Formats: sequence, structure tokens, C-alpha cells
Amino acid sequence: IIDLYIVFAVVTALIQIAYVAVVGSFPFNSFLSGVLSCVGTAVLAVSLRIQVNKENKEFKDLPPERAFADFVLCNLVLHLVIMNFLG
Repeated sequence: IIDLYIVFAVVTALIQIAYVAVVGSFPFNSFLSGVLSCVGTAVLAVSLRIQVNKENKEFKDLPPERAFADFVLCNLVLHLVIMNFLG
């Protein structure tokens, strides 16, 4: 499920980039906010996937609930910054 979420975030960013290439980037802050939100979310999801992977020995002491809580908190901070950037 996490992999599908990552693919969805990356595809959404690519669709936004294609839209800007075709239509134009008049509200440039909106374009940057949308793309950075998708890319940031994908990066945080990759981090979550690494932390909850049972084969990864580095995070064996970290419970999955803690990794998910970190993911949610970081997403809240990311989107707070994105919303602030919009103006």
C-alpha cells in the first residue's frame, strides 16, 4: 500500500509538471507548492517504508506505530509550510 501511495504522489507531480508545460505557470507559487507537496510526501513515504521494513536491521528497535506517528507529524509540518508558501 505504501508503494502505491508513493507512485500516486510521483504521478501527481508529473501530471502537474505536464499541465504547467502545456498551459503555463501563471500562479507560479501554486505550481511550486503542488509539486513540492507531492515530492515531499513521496520522500516521507519512502522514509516510512524504510522504517517499517522488517528486513531492515537499522530500525529493528523502532515500533511501526512510532514510525507512522513520525510520518504523520512530518506531513503536518510539510503541509503547514506549503500552505504558508501559497500566501
